[in-house]
Amino acid sequence: MKPLIFVADARRNLLEFPQAVRQHVGFALYQAQMGGKHIDAKPLKGFGSGVLEVVSDHRGDTYRAVYTVRLSRGVYVLHAFQKKSKRGIATPKDVIELIHARLQRAIELDREEDGS
Repeated sequence: MKPLIFVADARRNLLEFPQAVRQHVGFALYQAQMGGKHIDAKPLKGFGSGVLEVVSDHRGDTYRAVYTVRLSRGVYVLHAFQKKSKRGIATPKDVIELIHARLQRAIELDREEDGS
């Protein structure tokens, strides 16, 4: 089983989600750790393979968790957030930029752990 590694404040953000959402996302992350893919995990556009997003709707609100399985040391949780916009399903540009930055940080952490 691959370890779960949180980047920046992703863990704190995830813990602020409602219990049902935490369970849904947690199970998806568990399946990723075991080498599988949750039915609700979809590739995040613009990131290539190995960066996935789980979307969970709860009482009219939408929550998202983004993680990558492409690195060798574990499953890196890059971001967890509540989608605020009520129009459109696209992820806001500033959030995409944040996820890109955190993916770069995860790559650095993965290399540090490998000793490369």
